[in-house]
Amino acid sequence: MTECLGVVLAGGLSSRMGSDKANLQLGQQTLLERATTLLKDCGLRKVVISGKEQISDLHEQQGPVGGIYSVLEQCRPSSMLIVPVDLPLLTTTDVSQLKTIGELSKKAIYFKNHSLPLYLPINGFVENFFAKPCLFIQEKGPSIRMMLEQIPNQAINITHAESLTNVNTPSQWQQIQTHFNDKRI
Repeated sequence: MTECLGVVLAGGLSSRMGSDKANLQLGQQTLLERATTLLKDCGLRKVVISGKEQISDLHEQQGPVGGIYSVLEQCRPSSMLIVPVDLPLLTTTDVSQLKTIGELSKKAIYFKNHSLPLYLPINGFVENFFAKPCLFIQEKGPSIRMMLEQIPNQAINITHAESLTNVNTPSQWQQIQTHFNDKRI
């Protein structure tokens, strides 16, 4: 096992967006570059990309849990700090808070009403969840909520709720671009 591993979830189909969200440009960076930089700015020395770019899914189209499982199996980290590629307003402060509380409590830590981003310690509870032989036989795969119900976890408050604004559609992307440009002025 290695130290905490940064994980960018970027393996979705982006079907509602109509183009790969990871390649969308916000300012001088793509969303993939922003998420990777965010994790590195949290002090993580190693960051991997779950999806087509780097760590391919062992079970295709099984959602975020399938991506997490694939990273776990291929990298064997002691813990993971996981961010989806489609949260462009997420801050280093927000994600660092998850990591700090998670390391101290040795629990999965996430923000209330949002299962991602997520600090996930790899322990017996997590290994037992992924050891279930029929885990990936569902059409869309298990949900993160399902996983959290079976492992020690804690939901915490976030200071700035807009940090968790998700980008799935062209209209949401337009709103993010407007918000980003307004903050830069």
